[in-house]
Amino acid sequence: MKSKSSRLIRHDICRQELLEFGANVMDVSEIMTYVAFEFAETTIAYIYSLTPQDTFHFERAKPYAMEIGSYQTESEIVDIIKNDIAQFKNAMQSSHFEQFIEIDRRISETVRTFEDLYLYYNIDEVSLAKLSAEVEHLQNEIFAIKECSERVYFASNPASFND
Repeated sequence: MKSKSSRLIRHDICRQELLEFGANVMDVSEIMTYVAFEFAETTIAYIYSLTPQDTFHFERAKPYAMEIGSYQTESEIVDIIKNDIAQFKNAMQSSHFEQFIEIDRRISETVRTFEDLYLYYNIDEVSLAKLSAEVEHLQNEIFAIKECSERVYFASNPASFND
C-alpha cells in the first residue's frame, strides 16, 4: 500500500477545514484547488495552485478576479480565505454591497482594457500622462472616502491603508 506524502496529508487537513467552514472544495488536479462559497445571490470563489517553486499561487475568482499572492503553505491560504469570507459577510450587510461589487468588476475590466491598449497600440506621451493623472485621481478619491468613512471590520487590517 502506497502512503500519502506529507504535502497531500496537509492538503487533506486544509481541505477538511474548508469544508467544515462551509466551502465547496474541488481538486481540479493534484496541484490546483477550487474553493467556493454560496451566499444568497453571491458566489465567492478562489483558486490556488502549487507552483514549480513549491509555493502556492492564490487568487479570488468570484465575485471578481483578483490576484491575492503567493504563499509558502496551504494553511496560510485557508486562514486568508476565512478572513476574506468574514469580510464579505460583513460587507453583504451593507445596502450598497451590489454597487461595491459592480464598481470592483468595472475596475477589473478597466485593468484588462488598459492592458489591451498598451499591448496592441502605440500610445502617445500626452494620452499616457492623461491616463496616469486619472488613475492618481481615483486613488486619491479612494483615500479621501476612507478618511470620512466609519470603519466596520476590525479582525484584520487592510493591506492598502497604513493605519
